[in-house]
Parts: sequence; structure tokens; C-alpha cells
Amino acid sequence: MTTPGLRERKKQRMYQDVSETAIRLFMEKGFDAVSVAEIAAAAGISKPTLFRYFPAKEDLVLHRIADHQDEAARVVVEAEDAPVSALRRHFLDGLARCDPVTGLSDHPQVLAFHSLLYGTPALVARVYGYQEQAEATLAEALGGGLDARLAAGQIVAVRRILALENWRRIAGGERVEDVRADAVAAAERAFGLLAAGLPHFS
Repeated sequence: MTTPGLRERKKQRMYQDVSETAIRLFMEKGFDAVSVAEIAAAAGISKPTLFRYFPAKEDLVLHRIADHQDEAARVVVEAEDAPVSALRRHFLDGLARCDPVTGLSDHPQVLAFHSLLYGTPALVARVYGYQEQAEATLAEALGGGLDARLAAGQIVAVRRILALENWRRIAGGERVEDVRADAVAAAERAFGLLAAGLPHFS
């Protein structure tokens, strides 16, 4: 893998800094109460510059999860075993690490971010667009065609629903350690159903 050059690193840093500034303001005041102009001023850039990096206000938040958009596809491409088995192992490893993407995290900043994300209709709608892209890249990694697209849709949905259930329980006041066993059992069951229903990819 090539190391990003200075220009690319500066660009990535700009994305990160502006996104974090926006998320902080959204958490403090609410998504709808913060204008793009206010974010640009807080980040020390012009409004046109902000829009060059983030075409829509929602993208300022979703930049934080953008790296996960192609995660399932990367797991499949890099795996030496069957796709569903590799994705099952990857999700279970995430649960063991309390990776925020699995929903099994009680870190205050993670909970606040998820509350912002799932509590804002405009962001929820935008997340579905990200999930469609995740399905498309996963389907390509699975070989393309209708069967691959159907499999990708099921896999992305399973990962999303498992993570959302974990987050809802923890956001409701349950401790990670009280949720973990159920989360692992649910993941094992869900990926087992995927394996049974998707024999070409298991």
C-alpha cells in the first residue's frame, strides 16, 4: 500500500477537522439548529470551501462512518475462507473489541454520536444511501450478478440490525457486559441463517 503524499494527508486532515468541528456543534445544539455557515466559521474556512469537501450538511456527520462503507467488501476480498464465514468472524471480533460499528460500546462519545445519528431524520435517510453503496461494493466483491446483489442486501441488513439492537439496549441503560452474551448469540444465529440461506457464499 502506498503512503499518502503530503497534499493527500493535508486533505484528509481537513476532512477530519471540519467533520469533528461540525459533530461537536451538532451534539451541543442539535443538527437542525446549526447552520453550515456557523460550522465553516468555527472551522476557520469559507462556506464555499466547506462545500467543496462536503456536498451536503449530512456528510459532515457521516464522514465519521465513511470508512466502514466498504468494510464488508474489504473483508470478503481479503478473506481466505467463504464470504459469510469471514464476515461472521469479523463481526464477532468487533464485538470482542467493543467496536462502535457493532453497536456494543458504552463510551459516552460513541453513545452521543449514535444518538445524533439515529435521532436525526435527515441523517437516518442519508445512512440508507451509504448502505446502498455498501451493498453495491459487497455485491461486486461477491462476484456481481443478481445472486450477489441479493446476498449483499441480506448481509448488510443483518449487520445493521445486529448493531442497532446492541446500541438500543446500551442506550437504554444496559451495561456492555450484560449485553455481550446476547449480542454474540444473536450474531451467531444470524450468520448461521445467512450461511444456510446463501450456500453459494458460505
